[in-house]
Amino acid sequence: MHQTYSMLDSFVNRITEGDCLSLLRCLPDNSVDLVVTDPPYLIRHKDREGWKIVNDDNSRWVYPAFAELYRVLKPDRFAVSFYAWNRADRFLSVWRECGFIPVSHFVFVKAYASYVNFVRMRHEQAYLLVKGYPVRPENPPDDVLPWQYSGNKLHPTQKPVSALTPLVQAYSEKNDIVLDPFAGSGSTGIAALQIGRRFILFEKDRQYFESAQKRLAQDLPQT
Repeated sequence: MHQTYSMLDSFVNRITEGDCLSLLRCLPDNSVDLVVTDPPYLIRHKDREGWKIVNDDNSRWVYPAFAELYRVLKPDRFAVSFYAWNRADRFLSVWRECGFIPVSHFVFVKAYASYVNFVRMRHEQAYLLVKGYPVRPENPPDDVLPWQYSGNKLHPTQKPVSALTPLVQAYSEKNDIVLDPFAGSGSTGIAALQIGRRFILFEKDRQYFESAQKRLAQDLPQT
């Protein structure tokens, strides 16, 4: 037991550079309290500056990654995952195959159009998933929430901390461990820290890892 928690502790309140498929295998079964993540959307995303996202061009990683997330999440706990609306069928089938149960859905409303095609795209979306049968939160969030533009200065799909905070607040307790294996700019870690949670972050891309590491260093308490 002591060795198990020592292994877990080596990842807590830090971002680790590397492939989450390898890093997740280092975490013990049933060891984290909440998953909040924004995985690649499988849409070959490329922003105006030419930034790309690793593994956004294939779906080979989706099942093994979420199978590991299901393993490391404690029973009767929650996971929140963003996704692309046009790949919802793929994500939903994998989540269910891994054992997750979709129990609700979030829409984050933007005051601007992030893309214009057949429609003006003015929202982001995420699913609320469960492992087992968790207790309903005392103060559950609305399923329609505001979205404050992050500027995408550190990552092409940088999530605003203000959008993640109510999710972390509702589905975890003080000092819980919040896991994000696709950490990007580190917004999940910042949200966790600001409301008294711990975090574990993984990021494969060196550029985003370094940006998140610097950002988190400003919020971590000095020892």
